Amino acid sequence: MKRSRPFAIGVATALVLGASTIFARGTFESNLSSRLEAITKFTKVVNTVEDYYVDPLTIEEIINKAISGLLSNLDAHSAYLDKKHYKELQIQTQGEFGGLGITVGMRDGALTVIAPLEGTPADRAGLKAGDIILKIGDKSTLDMTLDEAVNLMRGKPGTKIKLTIFRKGEPKPFVVEIVRDIIKVDSVYAKHIIDDSVLYLRITNFDKKVVKDVKKFLKQNRQAKGIILDLRNNPGGLLDQAVQLSDLFIDKGVIVSQKGRIESENRVYKAHKAGTLKDIPLVVLVNAGSASASEIVSGALQDHKRAVIAGEKTFGKGSVQVILPITDDEAIKLTIARYYLPSGRTIQAKGITPDVIVYPGKVE
Repeated sequence: MKRSRPFAIGVATALVLGASTIFARGTFESNLSSRLEAITKFTKVVNTVEDYYVDPLTIEEIINKAISGLLSNLDAHSAYLDKKHYKELQIQTQGEFGGLGITVGMRDGALTVIAPLEGTPADRAGLKAGDIILKIGDKSTLDMTLDEAVNLMRGKPGTKIKLTIFRKGEPKPFVVEIVRDIIKVDSVYAKHIIDDSVLYLRITNFDKKVVKDVKKFLKQNRQAKGIILDLRNNPGGLLDQAVQLSDLFIDKGVIVSQKGRIESENRVYKAHKAGTLKDIPLVVLVNAGSASASEIVSGALQDHKRAVIAGEKTFGKGSVQVILPITDDEAIKLTIARYYLPSGRTIQAKGITPDVIVYPGKVE
């Protein structure tokens, strides 16, 4: 005896009611048949899972898993945000949160440390850019989404968590125990080096105050004959801060472009001549922990031949995500565009290759 199919009936009803809209738009006329076939196939799979899967699942659970699987298979950054994760995303932390002080990303399907933030529990525990996290507690990160991993690592300040780490060059994985803490990070640090003639600027992440702080240090150090901009282990942050920082040193032309299939979301960010420090010698330090906004800055300066980029190849995170609500308390995070440097090259999965390769060494 076959059970009733509210899901299939609902899909069919929606198709019938929406058919006039589809034909009126004209966009889907040529492939309406293939869309119907695809939806029929999907409905059959849903019904089969509902009937035969070893554990009972509600229709909502099946659909949520299907949505999650669809998005996670698009790329490492697209994801389904259920009620819990969407609510967590909406919580305003005002710069403070209980965590490890670590930025992670997916590289070749592995949960990888992009960078530990300086002075945080992860930094003190010795985590390094490029470390692969095999387990969070007793849970394997294999097939775990990025959002799931991040949420597992968060927790109340003072609580402990164990990470199983694989590090290139080490004979076997090892376990690191880290105590969660409230993360407070000063984004910009400055000092003089080489007989006070060179201004060293360390930027740990691109928050909303970065350009304001950099301008303050530049104003206080007008006598500097050169600048070292250290973006190592900087995982990125706000796009507008990356653009404005680049604009301080580039007097004309494109800084970065944002391109995707949605015309209204495409952007071209250009430099402005006013206030540009176009003559002072500039060196930018990067490594595998430099990502996103850091790569926009270093890539733009490199393409304009405005700075010498030194260090290691960067991470390669150059895509744009937006949060799109699908119900009042659920949403999807979807990649809608990629960043392109002035030369037209993309950052995504390629990174920035420095002009001068410098690998970290050990002091004996």
